[in-house]
Amino acid sequence: MSERMVKQFMDMVKIDSESGNEARMIDYLIEEFTKIGAKAEKDDYGNLIAKMDARGCSGKDPILLSCHADTVLPGIGIEPVLKDGVIRSKGDTILGADDKAGIAEMLEALRLAKIMPPIEIAISRQEEVGLLGVKNLDFSKITAKKGFLLDNDTLDTIVIGGPSYFAIDVNITGKAAHAGMEPEKGISAIQAAAKAISALRLGRLDDDTTANVGVINGGMIRNGIPDKTSFLAECRSLVHNKAEALSKEMVDIIEREVKSIGAKVEIEVNNLCQAVDIPADSETVEISKKALKSVGIDAETTFITGFTDASIYNNKGIEVAVVGIGAKLEHSTDEHIYIEDMNKALNMVIEILRLSAE
Repeated sequence: MSERMVKQFMDMVKIDSESGNEARMIDYLIEEFTKIGAKAEKDDYGNLIAKMDARGCSGKDPILLSCHADTVLPGIGIEPVLKDGVIRSKGDTILGADDKAGIAEMLEALRLAKIMPPIEIAISRQEEVGLLGVKNLDFSKITAKKGFLLDNDTLDTIVIGGPSYFAIDVNITGKAAHAGMEPEKGISAIQAAAKAISALRLGRLDDDTTANVGVINGGMIRNGIPDKTSFLAECRSLVHNKAEALSKEMVDIIEREVKSIGAKVEIEVNNLCQAVDIPADSETVEISKKALKSVGIDAETTFITGFTDASIYNNKGIEVAVVGIGAKLEHSTDEHIYIEDMNKALNMVIEILRLSAE
């Protein structure tokens, strides 16, 4: 067991870094990467970019290693607890293994690896709120054409594809009135939103495609017809044309249902990510499989309808496979990680470095 890696991970999760508040975490990491011989800096957006020289080999092209520094909510005041080989939070926050376990495993692998090609490192911010960090990454500082993203939960899968993602922001305007004295003079923005949402196709629509409404806000007083309501919807698909068509369908339905009771609606649609995949027999996938085999895991390739920084890298022409870090139940207060899995991930990364240097 790498006690140093476990201690560093537990130290890192204590550093608050909810999306948008990662500066202290990035500063900490610049210092840590510098300690292991990397040349580390921030780009203009606040992402970390670092480079390390080859070790035990020469003449090899660089590879990219990447993670993200931010966490989801609730991620303030995390107190990690180690018991029976498992690390959890005290219970009222997430743990932050997503993605700080990946960072800890990366750092320790770079300390221990005896053989590795030149390394380029990118630690993004604001990944959890729309891949904003990697979208604003200074790619002029990245020369690698292949790489590995440490941000998959399970160790027995290698993610080779992600979805197109459309964010749909809806603002409805009705007409305020007293709910008891003259409700007939009002137009309920909440009722309009309810009609629209109930008419949408939500959930898993097929193997490739999902849709959801995640947030709704409206009304100020119990006895008033509300004139303002907003809600946040999304759709995603591993097939871009499906996601695009579904977003248009959702907009059409929302407009029709809201207008049917006389309310007005403004809708903003943003395509935050475009579907991309890499071949199952690509070099990064083959290296990942061999590295996982070396720690006793027969990994399979998979596609996910969640999104990762790899979607942006692959769309930018950098072939990136997503490998596991060992986290479980991430994005919840039950998030945890087994030290045994962290050590498997560590040894996997060391082997990825060795194989990449061959």
